[in-house]
Parts: sequence; structure tokens; C-alpha cells
Amino acid sequence: MRLWTLHPQYLDPRGLVALWRESLLARAVLRGRTRGYRHHPQLARFRSQPDPVACINRYIRGIYEDARRRGYRFDQTKLGRSEGCGRVAESEGQLAYEWLHLKRKLRSRSPAWYREVGRATRPRAHPLFVIHPGPVRPWERGA
Repeated sequence: MRLWTLHPQYLDPRGLVALWRESLLARAVLRGRTRGYRHHPQLARFRSQPDPVACINRYIRGIYEDARRRGYRFDQTKLGRSEGCGRVAESEGQLAYEWLHLKRKLRSRSPAWYREVGRATRPRAHPLFVIHPGPVRPWERGA
């Protein structure tokens, strides 16, 4: 499961669809409706919020909006209530780490997409997040 700090605009079609599915799975985990992934480290930043489900719903809405902009027809009925979730703080280090990780993936999986988005030097964050100075997050595996 990868819940990107990066804006969904940088994901190739395969990555965008995977993010949609993984974020819906993350919501099921946060609602207690699945046995798997309950201890996944990327859920820590949602669990630390006063209303984790509202925050994952806001995250899902950001994915939906980008998909709609691209002409995808993700199921709007999957969107949930996001009132009660402000923006979530995330670190510059985390955003930079994910940017390098995504570029490595795209270079091999989707070279044309990589050439299109890989030139960005300061990638945008998903609209849920507000970026502050700081290192890669301790929950990030492999950092």
C-alpha cells in the first residue's frame, strides 16, 4: 500500500488506479472493516488526526478530482464525508523521498509518462497535505 504525499497528477494511469484502490482499502482499514493492513505504517498519519476517516475521505476526494480532470470515471458514490478534517502536516523530506521513489518507478514502468512529469523540480503535494520542513517520516519503509 502506498498513499502518496505527492499530488496524483504525477501518477501514470496504472499508478492512479492503484492509488484509488489502495486508498479505498485504507479507508476500510481505518473503519475496522478488514483484517489485513491494520498495522500498515502509512496509516499512521491518518490515525494521528482527530477524525481519521474524514481525512482519508478528503484524500480520496483529491484522487477523484484528479481522475475526473483526466477523463476517468471513478465511482463518485465511493466519496465519503470529509468535514472535520483540515489539512495534514507532512514533511519536505517525505515529499522529496516519494518523488525520487516515483520517478524510479516511472522510468522503468512508463518512460513516456516519466519524460512528461519527471522534469518537475518541486513537485506539488496532494491537496490534503501542507508541507513543512523536516526529514523523511519514521514510518517510511526503506528510507
